Amino acid sequence: MTIRLLLDENVSERLVRTLTAPYPNSLHVRILGLHGAADSSLWDLAIREGCVLVTKDEDFVTLSVLRDAPPKVVWLNVGNAGTRAIAELLLRSTEAISQFVAHPDVGFLALGLISGPG
Repeated sequence: MTIRLLLDENVSERLVRTLTAPYPNSLHVRILGLHGAADSSLWDLAIREGCVLVTKDEDFVTLSVLRDAPPKVVWLNVGNAGTRAIAELLLRSTEAISQFVAHPDVGFLALGLISGPG
């Protein structure tokens, strides 16, 4: 199964290129000229394009609970993590994301960074 992502504006558009192998033909809100678009517009776009919505915005988690899938939502609970850390997280999570997308009853997946001892 090919998984296509719609990356929200709160993550870098450079991720589209970095994630090409596991998530071909993915989209980014800024590249589409949708910077500042309403959450409902992005929700509808993800449905139309058959994408999993990837965001740091907890509002989409709420929408996924209220409206149910589609689209599926991957919530990046990563604070101010940089693009490289987010890319590594998404690449490391390809199997978890695949299982999430295949599961009919789950609307969102929360991914976070694991930090080592302080």
